Amino acid sequence: MLENLGIVDACFTLPKERARAARKLNGKSVLEWVARRATDSQQLDGVIVVTNSDPANEFVKHVTPLDVPVFVAQASDPLGAVTAALEAYPANHFVRIETACPLFDPVLLDRLVKESRRLAEPVDYLGYRCHDGTPAMATPVGVYGEWVHTKTLLEASTRLHSPKHRSHPTRYIYEHPDRFRVEWIPLPEEIDRDDLRLTLNTEDDWEYHQVIVETLGPDCDLRTITNLLNRCPSLRHQMAALNRAARSM
Repeated sequence: MLENLGIVDACFTLPKERARAARKLNGKSVLEWVARRATDSQQLDGVIVVTNSDPANEFVKHVTPLDVPVFVAQASDPLGAVTAALEAYPANHFVRIETACPLFDPVLLDRLVKESRRLAEPVDYLGYRCHDGTPAMATPVGVYGEWVHTKTLLEASTRLHSPKHRSHPTRYIYEHPDRFRVEWIPLPEEIDRDDLRLTLNTEDDWEYHQVIVETLGPDCDLRTITNLLNRCPSLRHQMAALNRAARSM
């Protein structure tokens, strides 16, 4: 049994999610960017891409790196798909990785796994949190993973039946610290900011991703990205405006 498995969640339900995952940035699909960066982790024992049997998600097999296994679950919802994947690829813990951010950061992932080992008491969920208490996974930065105890997810899956709870595999766990052992890591100060946006949702997002990759190259990391933003106030202001617009919706 693996100790820590990386799961790239490709259980797409909307056409716009599929289009984003398949779209090319610097010659590679967004899903390939995310999967490859996940395999750059030094702390994961393996990485898989998980999708479901919806025919519309067949493309996932063709845009994932050949050396990364694709698990196709028969479940109809993301929670069921991740649960089935963990039964097929047994692991004590897993790190869930979303596919909206091609610049996903493996260093932050490794820090998450290392921190899980340092905790004095075992926990069910470990993630990053902003200074205002917002879970980092709920922000428009998107470069973070979330560490989860497999047994906790498997048990929760048997009890959660509403579409709301099954549409996001981990949200119920971190939103109920009264029922689960939830721990948070403070975000590094340099990325705990309102003028950073590294998820892909709009055409503006695509434009500044292209600027970042063309300027810094495909191997850019968060340090070089934040250094670039510090030197480009116009890019920071554009990201901040998009973030404000998203919050007001």
